[in-house]
Amino acid sequence: MPMTRLKEFLNRNGVPHQVIPHPLAFTATSVAGAAHIPGREMAKTVVIDLDGQHVLAVLPAHRKVDLERLRKSTDSYYADLAQEWEFVREFPDCEPGAMPPFGNLFGLPVYVEAHLAADAEIAFNAGNHTEVVRMAYKDFERLVQPTVVEM
Repeated sequence: MPMTRLKEFLNRNGVPHQVIPHPLAFTATSVAGAAHIPGREMAKTVVIDLDGQHVLAVLPAHRKVDLERLRKSTDSYYADLAQEWEFVREFPDCEPGAMPPFGNLFGLPVYVEAHLAADAEIAFNAGNHTEVVRMAYKDFERLVQPTVVEM
């Protein structure tokens, strides 16, 4: 099962969380629907090339990354979507497109959109296209220490 590393990390840190199985789904909004999660709580993880470094942008399922806004919010020179072939090896135990927002498990900085940070809970892909993890945002924030930005 993909992302045993994530589940072990959450358990090791004593983080209450729920693993929600759902029918196969690929887009963040369809995953939210399949798992019966409000779209504002469902986080999608997008890999961004920010000044030549891969970073994770985490935002509500129904929103899109505004690369120019992200670039300005991070005082970066360049921001673009990373191509899957460029980063797939950085997530060896994840199915492509189902990366959880735990950049610390992969050595990547994490930027969270402000609207998502305002929610009490966060839900996200568990490294595959058939499971979602739901947990308190405050626990996610404590473990990942993301930077909240406008994007």
